[in-house]
Amino acid sequence: MDSIRYTTEPPADFGDLMALYEELGWNSLELSAEELERMCRQSWYALYAFDDHRLVGMGRVISDGVITGIICGVGVSPNDQAKGIGKNIMVRLVHHCEQNRVIPQLMCVEDLEPYYEKLGFEKFSIGMTKRPAAE
Repeated sequence: MDSIRYTTEPPADFGDLMALYEELGWNSLELSAEELERMCRQSWYALYAFDDHRLVGMGRVISDGVITGIICGVGVSPNDQAKGIGKNIMVRLVHHCEQNRVIPQLMCVEDLEPYYEKLGFEKFSIGMTKRPAAE
């Protein structure tokens, strides 16, 4: 998609990222815009996709910058999905990892395995998670 601009420059207002998370149903932890900003700024690499000035997608890598980079938070606004934006974000995240000799890895739900396999990823392990304790 030619009109999409991919940049490491974060949105001027992280309320835009919070709106994207809400659209995707990703804010079950009820994070604030300030917490989302901190999350992005503390990531090893964060990439944003804008259609003009509208944030339509993002993805990030958590890493020590030496061995492994965990790709996470890759999401595209539901109204902008199936246009190649997510794929372009993934290609750029992987490229950044590979440029720095960092092995890109990710966790995903089973339904998304075929999508990531098309991007060259292969299943290698069983992931585990611990849900936050209820307060």
